[in-house]
Amino acid sequence: MAELTYRDAVARGIAQELERDDSVIFFGEDVAKAGGVFKATVGLYDTFGPKRVRDCPISEQAILGAAMGAAMTGMRPIAEIMFSDFMAVCFDYVANEFPKVRYMSAGQFGCPLVVRTANGAGSRFGAQHSQSIENWAMMIPGLKVVAPSTPVDVVGLLAAAVRDPDPVIFFEHKSLYATKGEVPDGEIIDTLGTAKIVRPGKDATILALALMVPRALAAAEELAEKHGIDAEVIDLRSLVPLDTQAILASVEKTGRLFTVEENPRLCGWGAEIASIVADEAFWDLDGPIVRITTPHIPLPAADNLEDIVLPTVPRIVETVRTSLG
Repeated sequence: MAELTYRDAVARGIAQELERDDSVIFFGEDVAKAGGVFKATVGLYDTFGPKRVRDCPISEQAILGAAMGAAMTGMRPIAEIMFSDFMAVCFDYVANEFPKVRYMSAGQFGCPLVVRTANGAGSRFGAQHSQSIENWAMMIPGLKVVAPSTPVDVVGLLAAAVRDPDPVIFFEHKSLYATKGEVPDGEIIDTLGTAKIVRPGKDATILALALMVPRALAAAEELAEKHGIDAEVIDLRSLVPLDTQAILASVEKTGRLFTVEENPRLCGWGAEIASIVADEAFWDLDGPIVRITTPHIPLPAADNLEDIVLPTVPRIVETVRTSLG
């Protein structure tokens, strides 16, 4: 057992898969000798060499085009898009190419690849480098969408993503890179589409993803200590596949549902979950589903304004407290 930062867990997860399978390759902008702009891939180039770990030109289309070609011809590439915002530059591959290969070839080809990308706000990168875009990806049939919140989940879910037969978008939250957690020794492999109950409770269900998970946990502790509200917190970890059974079971127990979403409110992932719960568990609800989100605005450049628009612990506490009466 070792304590690793989230960023070190990324390097460990990639190294585990490179060591295990010779068909795994890794490439992106500045990921090799420089170790990545967030220093999440330090040491991989020295360990595995230039044939397995490669730097690419500043061309997101070229990176994902190379990944797709490699995946269709027997490799299992891990491609990095430096900031998730840049997925807009190469969205044709994400929306029109990767997810359609298996279907349009009648199963003759697969596209087993992983696109790693740094997602989310809180690190002062401004409106064009701080978006939380997991809701963009989850709407596309054929993609799997993962967003871990802890170092151990980074390693385990990355392994599951690399070994999956279909394309996976793997969101790493840039404001979590410095956080630490215990990671067991040896090989770690997790399962896509499985949520984790990170705090059991009986009065309300709080769903969160990535950076919002530690905030939801802190809010739940404050709700218990100061207001006598016992909230269950679920780390979704994966949006596609979505662990609907874990969500529905929790709502059946608590009777109330709150989502804590970093994405803008309009068409956020919580809206889809609210729809599912309203369809399948309406009679288990004792009150309305409440979404706690970022407003539908570009993220402000000013530090204090960026902090205000993101869901915060005080806002989560106040919203849950007032909603439960």
